[in-house]
Amino acid sequence: MRVVPVSPRWGRDDMRMQGRSGDQRELLDAESVAGHLLRPGSVFAFLAEHRQRLFPDEMFADLFPSQRGRPSVPADVMASVIVLQALHGLSDSETTDAVTFDLRWKAAIGWPVTSKAFHDTSLTVWRKRLLASSEPNRIFTAVQQVIAATGVLKGKTRRALDSTVLDDAVATQDTVTQLIAAVRRVRRLVRGADVVVAEVTSGHDYDDPGKPTIVWDDKAARDALIDALVRDALAVLDRIGEQPAGPAGDAVGLLALVAGQDVELIEPDPDGVDPGGPPRWRIAQRVTPDRVISVVDPEARHAHKTVHRRQDGFKAHIAIEPETGLTTACRLSKASGVDSSDATVGVDLLTEETGHVEVLADSAYGSGPARATLAGAGHTAIIKPIPLRAPVPGGFTADDFTIDHTARTVTCPAGTTKPIPPSRSVTFGAACRGCPLRAQCTTARDGRHLTVSEHEELMRAARRQAETDAFQQLYRQQRPMVERSIAWLVRGGNRKVRYRGIAKNDQWLHHRLAGLNLRRILTQGLTRQPSGWAIA
Repeated sequence: MRVVPVSPRWGRDDMRMQGRSGDQRELLDAESVAGHLLRPGSVFAFLAEHRQRLFPDEMFADLFPSQRGRPSVPADVMASVIVLQALHGLSDSETTDAVTFDLRWKAAIGWPVTSKAFHDTSLTVWRKRLLASSEPNRIFTAVQQVIAATGVLKGKTRRALDSTVLDDAVATQDTVTQLIAAVRRVRRLVRGADVVVAEVTSGHDYDDPGKPTIVWDDKAARDALIDALVRDALAVLDRIGEQPAGPAGDAVGLLALVAGQDVELIEPDPDGVDPGGPPRWRIAQRVTPDRVISVVDPEARHAHKTVHRRQDGFKAHIAIEPETGLTTACRLSKASGVDSSDATVGVDLLTEETGHVEVLADSAYGSGPARATLAGAGHTAIIKPIPLRAPVPGGFTADDFTIDHTARTVTCPAGTTKPIPPSRSVTFGAACRGCPLRAQCTTARDGRHLTVSEHEELMRAARRQAETDAFQQLYRQQRPMVERSIAWLVRGGNRKVRYRGIAKNDQWLHHRLAGLNLRRILTQGLTRQPSGWAIA
């Protein structure tokens, strides 16, 4: 298959028509010269033989609607390079070096031995066009279609869910740095803001690239700086006002967010140095939920996978078939926040499942709403329950209380029955006084409190299910593969993302898992028969 190498300058965003691979081989085509050296069953060998079938030109025709202008890199070539880049965890420059100097890459994409690679920016342009299209994850989908055609997942009705935190590509910023950077961004992106910033700010020289010059060990100096920077930000926002959607509007919105997320307004201390002074801004004595940690990447977040381990970045969610280890769905989200919880995203990953599946997951996926959604979709949850904690060590847990959902009552271990109010929060109060079981039940002065979840029946059933031998045997047998899949995902330096924002990194995640899926299905004997794709 002949591929016409493109000039490095053609990789820039001036391409207008889709390039196509020719039908004849070059004299020094790498596949002809060294194709026999490729390891059978490798991704390189598969792409060398089947890349045009996997990534046909028509799959990418919408990216190049014009029939005029310079031709792009052929679609089968670029899609193959994107898969190999994500699979091997390379930067754009490392990728073009591999295309230029590595015979395996040249053979995989049909590149002549003596030809240089396309320009680095070709990769940027293709990712950008894919991301802006109606099908940004079509490369992942193409590999999924091959897997489906083999029938390897037919009759396999289990899916395992898991997630992992990926480190972001930017530095986490403190409040001072964020305030200064956000003001500078507004000055740069909003028309006329440079004049406004010069007129209304006094807390810092925003032309100075460094941090403010203060005695950082002096708490009073730090407090005065925070107050001045917040007042600068509010003054800029007041003068500029609301901006239309776009870069300018985003910059103003980010400044408003940063100016309010970490600070609080306090009244002067009557016993302080200046009891009659004005209110001042200070760092709030709390952590704001869903806190922006960097104005360079406003979608990066703090995350706690464990109590003692904190990471900054994003969260990758995957659903796999546990016997084959093939990923069936994936998504990248913020590292924290309600919409980014394992239970919320994990359930969404199963929306494309057309039949009943057994869902295996750890307790992070065991919320009541998640279980209710799975049950409503006809799926079976094999999910570890969220552990119950007794108010008194070794004492009574919520499961020791009898709930009558029909009568809407709760009966405690001592036999006292209370109605369940609309708030679903039950207080036993005076009934706990003098109760012989109180020492095993509560240490609260006003007695035991019990919150009856809307999904209480599902949660209790899950805890009973988890105690059975059948559950524990199935969970231990099927769960390890998803943890192994997470290890494959982050191996080779891929714990750290290369891009900013959710959209670009979600695209990378789909490309990475497309490569991993392709490699995985090849190890299971993927082959091409006259009738189509099959497992040998």
